Order: sequence, then structure tokens, then C-alpha cells
Amino acid sequence: MTLINRKKLLSMIPLSERTIFNLEQRGEFPRRIALTSRNVAWELSEVEAWIKNRKDSGRQATRPGCAPA
Repeated sequence: MTLINRKKLLSMIPLSERTIFNLEQRGEFPRRIALTSRNVAWELSEVEAWIKNRKDSGRQATRPGCAPA
């Protein structure tokens, strides 16, 4: 298992920290692992699988509150 820190995650996923947190809370993004009280990490393979799933789904992103076209 390979863990990545917040800096590495943000270099892979062009989303804000708040957006990633919100996705986590809704169960739509891999959960962070608390290493210490001030340090968290994500499992690289889970993040890569999330990226692949998004890519393979072909879904277009929609704005919150807007119905998909």
C-alpha cells in the first residue's frame, strides 16, 4: 500500500480541498487516513481507481442543483 499526502493528492486532482472533503463526506471519493492529529493521507491505488472510474464513466460534470442534460 502506498500513501500520498495532501500536496501529492492536490497535484493529481485539480479540485479544491473543500470539494474533495465534500466528496469524501458524500462517499464519492476515497476516505482519508488520519496518520496523526494534523497529518492525513490517501491510498494511492484508491485515488487512481477513482480517477479511472471517472474517466471510464464518460459522465459530464454538472453544476450542483442542475439536472443533467
